[in-house]
Amino acid sequence: MEREPEPAGAAAASRSPARERGWVRAAKKRRRLLPRTGDAGVGGEEARRARHLGVLAGRPAVERCLEELVFGDSQGAEEEELLQRLRGPGKQLDVVTGNLLREDSSDSEVENEAKDNFPPSKKPAWVDDEDEAEEIVDMTHRYRKDMMKSDAEKKLTKKNLQKRLQEQFQRTMGGVPFWAQKDHKKARKSENDEDSDEDDELLCKTGNFVSASETLPRGILQMKNCLDANNERPSDAKLRTVQFHPSAQVVMTAGLDRSISLFQVDGKTNPKIQSIHLESFPVYKAHFSADGEQVIATGTHSKLFYVYDMMSGNIIPVQQIRGMQEKFIRRFEVSPDGSFLLLTGTSGYLHLLAMKTKELIGSMKINGKAVASAFSPDSSKIYTNSNEGEVFIWDVKSRRCLNRFTDEGCLHGTCLAVSKNGQYVACGSCSGVVNVYTHDVCLRETNPKPVKAIMNLVTAATSLTFNPTTEILAVASSAADDAVKLVHIPSLTVFSNFPVFRRKLIYLAQSMDFSPRSGFFSIGNNKGKALLYRLKHYSDF
Repeated sequence: MEREPEPAGAAAASRSPARERGWVRAAKKRRRLLPRTGDAGVGGEEARRARHLGVLAGRPAVERCLEELVFGDSQGAEEEELLQRLRGPGKQLDVVTGNLLREDSSDSEVENEAKDNFPPSKKPAWVDDEDEAEEIVDMTHRYRKDMMKSDAEKKLTKKNLQKRLQEQFQRTMGGVPFWAQKDHKKARKSENDEDSDEDDELLCKTGNFVSASETLPRGILQMKNCLDANNERPSDAKLRTVQFHPSAQVVMTAGLDRSISLFQVDGKTNPKIQSIHLESFPVYKAHFSADGEQVIATGTHSKLFYVYDMMSGNIIPVQQIRGMQEKFIRRFEVSPDGSFLLLTGTSGYLHLLAMKTKELIGSMKINGKAVASAFSPDSSKIYTNSNEGEVFIWDVKSRRCLNRFTDEGCLHGTCLAVSKNGQYVACGSCSGVVNVYTHDVCLRETNPKPVKAIMNLVTAATSLTFNPTTEILAVASSAADDAVKLVHIPSLTVFSNFPVFRRKLIYLAQSMDFSPRSGFFSIGNNKGKALLYRLKHYSDF
């Protein structure tokens, strides 16, 4: 059978050297893929791989080190990659025995640290120019118009508005609070860095970690109405005096009903401790001694006064004082150190007595009539207000006048008070204006300018008293109902929530006093009641 002749081009192509070399390579490839004699399928392939790995791993360590020094570590990395491909997934080679070991499928710690240490960095896609421009705020809005200082501030930048809010906050707080100071923040930051473990312990605890601010805020005074201090024995006449004991949680009331009563103050029941009756002696004023062991009481029209010794229970009348001639004695003051008793006489005379013996030490004379007097906190000076609008400052030891100044705008003085820290002097007048001066200015000048003129009273100011922390000044008038105002001293502004608007509760205020640590405030009125208020800002009595 004859074979058909092939085309010349096809025969030439089939006999070309390239075609022949391709056939040879394909044949060799097929031979490599076929299992060797003695190999059994997959098991033979694994044995072959193990032999190759053994040959590679069997090289001396010295040879591997020389290769790394000459060719670098990259060749070792490529070799390791080749070995990993030969081992297959999930296996590693023991360089000592040459055996394949199973490795954990999870990522190694080094790879996890590398991932954590090199986070992907992102850049913003664009930058908006309007974000960098300053935002303008309309200050004519009804919520912000009170912060405008002039008509030129109808428009403010957001940054300037933030500064204005900070200034308003500082005025409200009476300065920068301790927790908002920069030095305090830096100290707290360093403490947090050093004591991070303590912070972790703090987060694991429960409790009330929010405390009240140390400075009294202005505007609204947090207070609560309590049961009347003399609820168990109210007076049927004017309550001329209400005063807290200097050391005990006790309040005293005295009035025209000829009685002096003591009550324990708890804000709930206020039980009565004791009550004494003075026959035919309407009490004009009563006051504790500095140590709180005695009560001095004067009458409305009598030249004698009584001393009630609470330790022994004796009532001692003091009738005649050698060297002093007065028809009656009403007003008096007790020095803070307990050494002196100052009696206000007639015709401008002031009589200084020794507290222990009740003997006259000396007398002082002012122009006009003395209407009110007060000791300085260290008992070294005496301030006296006259009905002519002048204030005299006396030295107690020498009984010499240190200075005399005119109360600005005052035609007739009515009352006077000195702050417990000696920083301020408050003078009241018949017009209801109360001027507040600094102590240093009163000693130097004859016509000082007050730091604040309080004009919230429309009738004559009759009572003034500072609280022990010199943060509140209570001013009152006995000529009008509810004529009591509490002044925030750091900002010299009046608390707006006292007294309550259109709720007549106080009536005619006759006397006022704060407890030793400002926790309570009491007002004695003409109805015979000692109104009691709890000031929540102060935690102690």
